[in-house]
Amino acid sequence: MSDGIEALRHRIDSTADLQSVVRTMKALSASNIGQYERAVHALEEYNRTVELGLMACLRQPDVPLLVTEPQPAAHVATGVIVFGTDQGLVGQFNDLLADYVTHSLSALPGDKQVWVVGERMRDRLEDSTLPLVDLLHVPNSLNAVTALVGQLVVAVETARERGKISGLYLYHNRPGEISGHYEPVNQRLLPLDAAWQQHLRAQPWLTNKLPETLGSSLQTLAALIREYLFVSLFRACAESLASENASRLVTMQRAEKNIGEMLEGLTHSYHQLRQEGIDAELFDIVAGFDSPS
Repeated sequence: MSDGIEALRHRIDSTADLQSVVRTMKALSASNIGQYERAVHALEEYNRTVELGLMACLRQPDVPLLVTEPQPAAHVATGVIVFGTDQGLVGQFNDLLADYVTHSLSALPGDKQVWVVGERMRDRLEDSTLPLVDLLHVPNSLNAVTALVGQLVVAVETARERGKISGLYLYHNRPGEISGHYEPVNQRLLPLDAAWQQHLRAQPWLTNKLPETLGSSLQTLAALIREYLFVSLFRACAESLASENASRLVTMQRAEKNIGEMLEGLTHSYHQLRQEGIDAELFDIVAGFDSPS
């Protein structure tokens, strides 16, 4: 009897420790969601500044409408960046995005070169026919996002300069309107969309004065396109991290509920077994008292 009680007591203690870990992970996920969502909101102002710079450049007479479609070439591929996760406990986060990526890219002609962020996503895409160029690790803090995005921008620009890719597509999970939900999305970053360029050209300027650029308009435009890539990748990474933590929060909430029910059942069994032990001891005492000496 004592062995059974001790075993139950050990299971209760272990389950309580696991419950504490789950609660800590849930609190961290909730905190991380807030900071990544604030980062996305703060980035909107910088993105607006970049768009104003592009508006000014595209309105210059010496800047033509940029090429909007990849130039066909047998040896030139389409670049793809996919944001996934390094860690688990995120439900179907990586599976849904991997299915979305493979299905979406199957409709695009030509070869692809894929940069993957996150080991878990790399594992999901390895079974496909997509050639993985490089694996990058998911940043563990908001400050580390800048370094990752800078690394991606350099890799993309190098591949374009060497003529290895002609276009660039971006895939990631974005937080949904309902808390804890997310959806896979994609965006063509390069070449710049013609309708988007025309829209920027047609936007009214903030003042009555015509905008001008210092130095070469084409050089300024190239620098602003680089910032446009940086902003787009930074937003995608922050949205992916917010979605990841939202998915983990839901998983932890479900786990906390299951652990609570398990702990309740173990505690009930423990008290019942302990009461049975006490009753057995009392029965032995009473039986010994009633037996003739």
